[in-house]
Amino acid sequence: MYEIIFGKKYEKVAKKFFKKHSSLKEKYKKTIFLLKSNPYHPSLRLHKLKGALKEYSSISIDMEYRVIIDFIIVDNKIFLIDIGSHDKVY
Repeated sequence: MYEIIFGKKYEKVAKKFFKKHSSLKEKYKKTIFLLKSNPYHPSLRLHKLKGALKEYSSISIDMEYRVIIDFIIVDNKIFLIDIGSHDKVY
C-alpha cells in the first residue's frame, strides 16, 4: 500500500473543487483507493506530463477531471499537487 500525502495547498484546492463538484466525491474516493493500492491500475490512466508540468504526472477521476501528482515514490509516498478539469490543471 502506498501513502497518499495531501498537502495544505492541495487540501484548499480540493475543498473548493468539491464545493462545485460534489457529485464527483465517490469517483474521487475510488480513484484515491486505487492510487493507494496500485498506482499503475489502468483505469487511473497514469501518465507523465510535459512542458511546465514535466516534473509531475496525472491520474484521471473521469474523462474530464484530473489529479496532478508528484509521482516520485519515496518510502511509498505519493504527493497530490492539484485537482480540476483537464483544461484547468494543465
